[in-house]
Amino acid sequence: MTLKDDQDEAAELVFEVDLDAPPEKVWRALSIDAFRERWLPGEDLADPEPVASVPGEELRFRMREDVAGESLVTFRIEAIGGGGTRLRIVHSLAPAQNLVPRAANANRPPLMRAA
Repeated sequence: MTLKDDQDEAAELVFEVDLDAPPEKVWRALSIDAFRERWLPGEDLADPEPVASVPGEELRFRMREDVAGESLVTFRIEAIGGGGTRLRIVHSLAPAQNLVPRAANANRPPLMRAA
């Protein structure tokens, strides 16, 4: 494994949970804006439209971050026995070349510094 691979893994959070709901219901909660807004508000997203989507299986969004600019969050859905769903959430830093540059003035008032 290279150093770059180690850095990529360190910049990624992975969460996995088994839900007592069918995959179709979990997909609706992720893909329909009105449902998603209850637990993932649009103002937390850089863009409310997904970056990538595989219907019924995966959604990827760009998230706003205060410090690092943007990150990516990927939701993967997998059917499990008993009619349940395994939801895997992967949160990672966005590649630098895909980041949207911030405005130079950042729409903030100037800071005064003491001499």
